[in-house]
Amino acid sequence: MFSGGRLKQLRKEKGLTQMEIAQQLEINRASYASWELGRAKPNQSNLERLGSLFGVENSYFESEYTIVSNYLRLNQKNRTSADHFVEELLKNQMEESSKKVISLYPIQVLEEVPLSAGYGESYYDEYRFSTVYSDEEYSYDFASFIVGQSMEPTYSDGEVALFSSSGYDYDGAVYAISLNGKAYIKRVYKDKNRYRIVSINPKYPDMYAYGSDEFKIVGKIVGHFRPIEKLE
Repeated sequence: MFSGGRLKQLRKEKGLTQMEIAQQLEINRASYASWELGRAKPNQSNLERLGSLFGVENSYFESEYTIVSNYLRLNQKNRTSADHFVEELLKNQMEESSKKVISLYPIQVLEEVPLSAGYGESYYDEYRFSTVYSDEEYSYDFASFIVGQSMEPTYSDGEVALFSSSGYDYDGAVYAISLNGKAYIKRVYKDKNRYRIVSINPKYPDMYAYGSDEFKIVGKIVGHFRPIEKLE
């Protein structure tokens, strides 16, 4: 998993500002800042450019880098000891987890939203809701099911997306949008005279919203999860 914390730490060690890094990568500062904050992660091209810029392997920015790096420095005898120790820890953890009572939190998910109204309108009580459950408690304004594969692998079909009812925040964030009567969950970038609407899955082409289009950003994604089945 990409670690914004490791990126931030390395940048500070090099004595560089976010703006200086962004300029060298030819992106805006807000997009770069979103990486350090963990709101987004760089694509493969930018990840390779970061590695080249800082003189490190791409894997350096993974949160597991230190663990793997230290493990590879062990000799075979100590690797075997480490393997046994980790297996024992995992066994104990699983035994402890099986004894815990998991708290489930209900999430009200919009079943159908009239596209002419769009998401984020103030009359949610007129819509139908489904109740699903999560093992985490979230702060959000509205929730919707994710349909399709265009935002995979980050956001998967059948998951629930959670949104804050906010407008445009920064380039590259994932938003709920309405475009010409259709609802989407997409990354959005603001160009000079248009919005560029991008899927995470490279199989799906970019879309664009111009001044003549009926376009609205109705919420920014603040979380997502796979619903947990509640046992009666």
